[in-house]
Amino acid sequence: MSSATLAPSNLTEEGRNRLAAIGLNQDQLPRHVAIIMDGNGRWAQERGLPRVFGHRRGIQSVRAVSEECRRLGLTQLTLYCLSVENWKRPPRELKFLMRLLRHFLVVERDELASENIRLVMIGEREGLPPDVLAEMDRTVEMTRNNTGMTLALAVNYGGRTEIAKAARRIAEKVARGELLPSDINESLFDQHLDTAGMPDPDLLIRTAGEMRVSNYLLWQISYSELWVTETNWPDFREDNLAESFHAYAGRKRKFGGLIKS
Repeated sequence: MSSATLAPSNLTEEGRNRLAAIGLNQDQLPRHVAIIMDGNGRWAQERGLPRVFGHRRGIQSVRAVSEECRRLGLTQLTLYCLSVENWKRPPRELKFLMRLLRHFLVVERDELASENIRLVMIGEREGLPPDVLAEMDRTVEMTRNNTGMTLALAVNYGGRTEIAKAARRIAEKVARGELLPSDINESLFDQHLDTAGMPDPDLLIRTAGEMRVSNYLLWQISYSELWVTETNWPDFREDNLAESFHAYAGRKRKFGGLIKS
């Protein structure tokens, strides 16, 4: 679902002041930003600390970036929290990540509600601890009717898994006679993804300097602008986000066509 013609939502006075401070106009902003939050372990290891300290510090970046995106009137922020491949990590680290996610959902619940942010989850529920799923469901339900920015957490998520699951859903409908093979097109396929109803990301940010998309939103980022920073996620803050927005504002998005002169 292309979002090229859609502008960010209306700004508050606070948002207008912040835009003035970073030197951008509202129509220069992306509508939907997706972030691969990389470098937590590297940040910790560079300081001689266990990797879990990087994950804990990274939560501060989640708060700072989420608040800045809300302040600037973005429609959606999608964060890559845990991939389906991340289960290969040491059990102690995974256990800590699950506790950290559960803690975030509980502690930030009231803040999300008061800031009119709607929380959603994309990814596979199977394999996640029941207590984490319970807190996720509570927070999703509490914020369901919020009309501000959507904060999407990609948890136990993989782009290939999502695409295969959508294909299976469509195939089952064809088998039941609910769809004809000729009904299948990009729009219908989009409706069977975890992100159904969401705009495609305009900007994909990756921290820690890695030049790959790591199985993240493979369908959705077809025409996203990519921006990579050497900054590790625990050090990523509002100024880094502003830098990415300036880079985005300088891009010429053609979506496969030509730019009118």
